[in-house]
Amino acid sequence: MIVKGVVAAGHERTARAAAEILKEGGNAFDAVVAAHCVACVAEPVLCSLGGGGFMMAHTETGENLLYDFFVHTPHRGRPEAELDFHPIKADFGAVQQEFHIGYGSVATPGTVKGLFTIHREHCTLPMSRLMEPAITLARDGMTLNPLQAYIISVVSPILMATAASRAIFASTEHAGPLRTGEMMRQPQLANLMEALARDGDELFYCGDIAQLIERNCAENGGHLRAEDLAAYRVISREPLRLRYRDAEVLTNPPPASGGLLTGFALDLLSTLEPARCTPGSAALLEMLAGVMALTNQARLDTHLDEGVHPDAMRLLDPNFLARYRQQIAGRSRCNRGTTHISVMDSRGNVASMTLSNGEGCGHILGDTGIMLNNMLGEEDLNPGGFHRWSPDQRMTSMMSPSIVFRETDTAIALGSGGSNRIRTAILQVLVYLIDFDMPLQAAVEYPRIHEESGLLNIEGGFDRDEIAALIVRHTNHKIWQERNLFFGGTHGVMRVGDSFLGAGDPRRGGSACVVT
Repeated sequence: MIVKGVVAAGHERTARAAAEILKEGGNAFDAVVAAHCVACVAEPVLCSLGGGGFMMAHTETGENLLYDFFVHTPHRGRPEAELDFHPIKADFGAVQQEFHIGYGSVATPGTVKGLFTIHREHCTLPMSRLMEPAITLARDGMTLNPLQAYIISVVSPILMATAASRAIFASTEHAGPLRTGEMMRQPQLANLMEALARDGDELFYCGDIAQLIERNCAENGGHLRAEDLAAYRVISREPLRLRYRDAEVLTNPPPASGGLLTGFALDLLSTLEPARCTPGSAALLEMLAGVMALTNQARLDTHLDEGVHPDAMRLLDPNFLARYRQQIAGRSRCNRGTTHISVMDSRGNVASMTLSNGEGCGHILGDTGIMLNNMLGEEDLNPGGFHRWSPDQRMTSMMSPSIVFRETDTAIALGSGGSNRIRTAILQVLVYLIDFDMPLQAAVEYPRIHEESGLLNIEGGFDRDEIAALIVRHTNHKIWQERNLFFGGTHGVMRVGDSFLGAGDPRRGGSACVVT
């Protein structure tokens, strides 16, 4: 049996699209572009043509490159009094969270430019073929699974905010948003994808869509102008290279902050030898919690998102930190809802792509079916308050699509959704894979912890006695009864010699398949 590749993603339909392309001879980049387009349909709260993302690429010729197609701040801000910018409450059950939406929350999208740039540089099949699965799904409709229905319910105040959005996300069977088992159709989005496949990304950045964005923002309290869209560029960056045990980790470099923080944590762990502990033991969890706390403290002490670094920060090699410190200076930060896609093909190409739309601004753009992002509605954007972002700047993010090469002829591609939990989810999966040689699926599914701001979150699934010993020293803790999407969604693929494996994280609807 000849294996053509492997894919892992956040929805069965997303993974199926990538598998379909691999099966007919496309490479990993063809597959990830097709999967991305389907994710915009199947995972609409987490992924949109109006958002942005990153892709870590390894080509069959040995090239490694990070594609930054994340959102960009406007060149000029509009007076605050003129903005369509208002708060809503999202209900997660145990806790509520405030988000800000409206046209005044929209940053310049990068997704469409990213897809077409990757297509021009690495793909082998026409864009019309790669968008075909998404166009068909959007037009024919999709039955909502429990996870997508839950996510829609959580942000329903955003999705129910306007008539155009309600036309997509409101149920016809009862009051409120769509529920599990109901059909979601997006014919306008299908039409737009057909137009993009035909006319290319200039339609979005210089053509009719750019004019529509400018007009809607001008009339409805948004910042974006035609100049913002015309000036948008995908940035190719050298990956951040980290060494951990027998592995080289390629991850997202500054101005993104997630990769740098993961590197800091791995550097601390390299002297602590987790393998001397037992997976799930209080000793290992205490070690991981301590590293998470120190990493978060370093992030705060250095004002990582603002570029301030004190002399007391000695845990990193000074040359390492100096190399990236200025690149991160003053960047606005966004770390909201995300999804991830990992693909490998048998030729040696690897694509690790993480995507986000924030939660969406609440408005559907004309008759395009697109909900633009709300990245400027990020509460953590500036500690001093909203509307103080620096103009004409690529926003930074916790998103950390990564590729790992081990000395055992092993390659791994992985990434995660989960806001601030992205870096701790990836860190724990890497520890279980590298220090404990766990199988990929076991490493992805293993219960997790997350320490931040003095609170230790402990996922369900650990041994009760080990947790009892752990919380003696962590009185400020929260124990979750079950696995939960709060702890990320790490979808990964692996090649060991000539064998391929994939693992979708069940916390976020993960699906994986080896393609023959």
